[in-house]
Amino acid sequence: MKTIAIGVVGLGRAFSLMAPTFAGDTRVRLVAAADPRAVARARFAADFAGRTYAAVEELCADTAVQAVYVATPHQHHAAHTIAAAAARKHVLVEKPMALSLDECAAMNAAARAQGVHLVVGHSHSFDAPVALARELIEGGAYGRLRMITAVNFTDFLYRPRRPEELDTEHGGGVVFNQAAHHVDIARLLGGGRVKTVRAATGAWDPARPTEGAYSALLTFEDGAYASLTYSGYAHFDSDELCDWIGEGGQRKDPQAYGAARRSLSGDEMALKNARNYGGSLFASAGGTLLHQHFGLLIASCERADLRPMPQGVMIYADTERRLEPLAGPKVQRAGVIDELYAAVVDGKPPRHDGDWGAATLEVCLAMLRSSREAREIALQSQTAWHI
Repeated sequence: MKTIAIGVVGLGRAFSLMAPTFAGDTRVRLVAAADPRAVARARFAADFAGRTYAAVEELCADTAVQAVYVATPHQHHAAHTIAAAAARKHVLVEKPMALSLDECAAMNAAARAQGVHLVVGHSHSFDAPVALARELIEGGAYGRLRMITAVNFTDFLYRPRRPEELDTEHGGGVVFNQAAHHVDIARLLGGGRVKTVRAATGAWDPARPTEGAYSALLTFEDGAYASLTYSGYAHFDSDELCDWIGEGGQRKDPQAYGAARRSLSGDEMALKNARNYGGSLFASAGGTLLHQHFGLLIASCERADLRPMPQGVMIYADTERRLEPLAGPKVQRAGVIDELYAAVVDGKPPRHDGDWGAATLEVCLAMLRSSREAREIALQSQTAWHI
């Protein structure tokens, strides 16, 4: 079996969440990494026996690297993707794809000019239960999809943050960070083409001066609609509605309530660096993991409600209530590798391509604009899900 040699740009939080996938999936090999932190480079070299660089340009010049995973802060996604594409590397770029549609267009143009594939992820639209729900909708047994309801309450805003992560202009806040998940899921289930967006956002803590909450109503071209609500203010935890299984598929202790706020004291940057890959407090997820999720999600069809869950999809039909089960994941986030591998090795265009990522960003930007202007926003650059 062929393997893909991957170079990583950015050894921060995003990489720490993807590292077990790269390590556990035999279709990929981590061969190089670039990061300004020497401690992170040293940890990578020890964990993966890979080459390390302080600069992105050095990694892109590495001839052994076939694909680059761009996991740097959001404001650098465009520049680093373009640099990798210019070096004729395939690219997997973290969500959000970029901070503007112009940046997305430049990234897509760079990939096309060099004939390389661009995959946008990870987002929770890669989750196996979401994919199964999409298959059930496509199968037509429960009629057309009519409504999506998605709710997630977390402690997102009170995790250690760099200053720009609390600055919307630099990609901070829950719309860029978390709506990218919500919107991607809704677009996948709804077929992709959002028509209008009406949203309100909340920024309620002067010490964390960016959006910490949102509610949005998305309407699709076929008349279906989705309501998305998110709060990262560390009060109610919607994992309570998911049998205390966390977003990453791990069992959670409900007695740990308030841990995020309690730990957020002293030097926030030092705490973030300590928890990041290579830091003194870094710990990767362990134990038996179920499928990942993004809070309560219900897809309402004409003859059933479908609820993706960590164990599969609950089906609430006219005359039955049952679980369509999924075996536990052998490797978390393997769906990301499925698309990347099919693109790089088999030449199959990815579903989560640059056009898809740009369309998701368009919705997120429309949410921010709708909230500012207190009106509905019509969208112009949507793309359909490739069946």
